Amino acid sequence: MNSLVVSKARLSVLLIFSAILFQNTIQAQNRDISQLSSGGKLNPIQANMDIRHYTLSLDVDIPNKKIAGFTEVETILAHAADSLLLDLIDLYNVTAVKVNNKPVKFDHSNNKIYITGSFPAGKQLIRVDYNGEPPVAVRPPWGGGFTWTKDSLGNDWVAINCQKEGGRVYFACKDHPSDEPNEGVDMYISIPKNLVVSGPGLLQKVTTVKNKATYHWKTNYTISNYCVVFNIGKYKVVSKDMTTINGHVVPIQFYVLEEDTAEAKKLIELKERDTHILEKYFGEYPWWKEKIGICEVPNSGMEHQTNITFQNKFVYSKIGTSDYSANLLHEYAHEWWANKVTNKDWAHMWIQEGIGTYAEALTMYELGGQAAYDQIIDGHKRGIRYKKPMVGVGEMSEDETYNQTDIYAKGSFFMHSLRYLIGDEIFLPTLKKLATDPAYTYDNMVTTDDVEKLFSGAAKQDLKPFFDFFLRTTDVLDITVKETGYQKYLVKLNNYFMDLPFEITTASGTSKMTMVKNGLTINSSTPPLIDPKGFYLKKVLYLQ
Repeated sequence: MNSLVVSKARLSVLLIFSAILFQNTIQAQNRDISQLSSGGKLNPIQANMDIRHYTLSLDVDIPNKKIAGFTEVETILAHAADSLLLDLIDLYNVTAVKVNNKPVKFDHSNNKIYITGSFPAGKQLIRVDYNGEPPVAVRPPWGGGFTWTKDSLGNDWVAINCQKEGGRVYFACKDHPSDEPNEGVDMYISIPKNLVVSGPGLLQKVTTVKNKATYHWKTNYTISNYCVVFNIGKYKVVSKDMTTINGHVVPIQFYVLEEDTAEAKKLIELKERDTHILEKYFGEYPWWKEKIGICEVPNSGMEHQTNITFQNKFVYSKIGTSDYSANLLHEYAHEWWANKVTNKDWAHMWIQEGIGTYAEALTMYELGGQAAYDQIIDGHKRGIRYKKPMVGVGEMSEDETYNQTDIYAKGSFFMHSLRYLIGDEIFLPTLKKLATDPAYTYDNMVTTDDVEKLFSGAAKQDLKPFFDFFLRTTDVLDITVKETGYQKYLVKLNNYFMDLPFEITTASGTSKMTMVKNGLTINSSTPPLIDPKGFYLKKVLYLQ
């Protein structure tokens, strides 16, 4: 072979290799969903759409890690429109779109489905047929997608997480926290018949044809998109009925791997105990018409409505004499704080994460007394990073709010401070009202202003300065204690924004005083200690 032929052959191989490399690079880029984040500014086209119901019908091809089927979206248009807009990542091949059973023009790009036509105000039924390979979750549940794995006995085990990226990672939807399907969701999930599907709501029916089984799960409640998920495994259902605080009988159902069934009884007992604790402070379990669900998954737990996920290898800590799982309790508290009381925009995510974290402190009190409560609150205080305010400005994406931990730790400590400020006799009933009043629950979503106005009304004082200072800034109370004479001190709040009660310890003991704008004059043979029990986030400087 002459040199020219060899050169052409090498060039041909190089071009083919380059093309394959380029194609693989593009595919890898297309499969990277790490930059996706739910929420943000609501598109005006979607603002016109009120989502009422989703139906998902999907065949899950586990060996090839693919899904195929359709999503039906029932929506009401406030005004006539020439465009509809749904979210679905570009990894899928959309084969057809129909509106009211009629084919329509559409464009699937930039992770959105743009639908054009003439659509009158009122009810519309959109059907999207699609198929493809879902993204694989890199760090579930914080990084969304599918987890395809096997249990220790070699059985297939599949989990879905999508809080960060939204439901669009696997079904067509309006992916914004301000709109949930008021009339719930139906899911028809087909899998190999030797496995089991766990989902939200109640199992309606299992239909078996040859080697396939289709599970029909249904919830009639409004539900966040990221909770519209299912899990697949070699599950056994262990169940026990319990009676809620209002006398309703609801099943506790644990979808546990067959290999772990020996652990199920104890976990269900803990779940029942935790229910009674959370109901004491937040009212009846929100989804008593369906189930108290738990599903074992291969990743850290999530607050998936009526079917929270759980994974801690059944290792428990001790609080007093009681066994306790922080993972189990925190995700369960989200049934009230996130699933029932839902933030209207991710900018207010502290409501669900902060109060959900504070629920852990209340549980510590019930299990271990005041010392256990004080210890976990102190841990929350030490965990605050002060990177940015907890409440953002305007409509925010999940990433913009979540990428700092203070919505958990500082959110919890803020509730601790608020409790001290207004007292248990106001704080505890108002917290329960927030969790039970229809104005703040289910279909009616909330913002920080809603929470502030509720507590201000209950306390009969303007708490907005308090909310603004701790939630909308990273500041702490700046206090100076200055010796002004013999055994005389001036205690002053330098960044004053409202009168605040303080416990102050002097040589004579501890008393509660109100800090006013000009400060407090304290007589004591020893320097006074300000807020010794730590009800506020503060720094104290002693001056000569």
